[in-house]
Amino acid sequence: MQATIEPVAKLNNAVMIPCLGLGVYQSPPGQTTQRAVEYALKIGYRHIDTARIYNNESDVGTALRKSGIKREEVFITTKLWNSDHGYDKALRACDESLRRLGLKYLDLYLIHWPVPEIRNESWQALTQLLRDGKCRSIGVSNYTIQHLTELFDKSEIAPMVNQVEFSPFLYQKQLLDYCEKNKIQVEAYSPLTQGEKLNHQKIQQIAKRHDKTPAQVLIRWSLQHNLVTIPKSVREERIKENSQVFDYNLTNDDMRILDSLNENFRNSWDPTNAP
Repeated sequence: MQATIEPVAKLNNAVMIPCLGLGVYQSPPGQTTQRAVEYALKIGYRHIDTARIYNNESDVGTALRKSGIKREEVFITTKLWNSDHGYDKALRACDESLRRLGLKYLDLYLIHWPVPEIRNESWQALTQLLRDGKCRSIGVSNYTIQHLTELFDKSEIAPMVNQVEFSPFLYQKQLLDYCEKNKIQVEAYSPLTQGEKLNHQKIQQIAKRHDKTPAQVLIRWSLQHNLVTIPKSVREERIKENSQVFDYNLTNDDMRILDSLNENFRNSWDPTNAP
């Protein structure tokens, strides 16, 4: 087994989160997800991101147990789905996720989507889960500045993480600045644009200069913006490739070029339409 992938970030409650994780969105339930997670753990990943709606929480738990790695050495995230909102339902949903994962606690529990009207009630449930020790940290996903501002008005406990779609082609600088100001760690999903932009000429040129792949350039860009990033793959060669991003740095010129590529390109839902 190779050394653990080391870089970590400190959340606003002092919990440490590995800066690179494996996302299992759209990873088929069963052996496919289990093998991907087992391989990732074998080569040094210590951060796995799942969700109730992905239908593969149990496979993540199985892979973790089969790995032989101590529970406290792996950072596990899952998420509250839209149909589980509301105080009591959110508490039950966390218990169900823990049961499927075969765990006693989560490292991070996220509200998956800013469901109108009852999201703040759900957030109060998450703060209770934090106090009860069922979650080491809590956060949100797909929250805009508007949603975060509302949350701050309703709760004394700020989210530790806001997980959003983020790439050079969806460079949400205002949101990033807001989160940094309020000590919320931004976590990037779909950092590779689900492959849609890997052939972009400027990405290819930067990759060639550094003898890296376009995917490695996009991941490195996220990391140099102090994002936690969770690229998804079930292919061993891609999982390994995505981890080989800590032996070089993009130059200031590289970063300026990449920053300039924003075109508000989304692979997933657009939360700016969520009231």
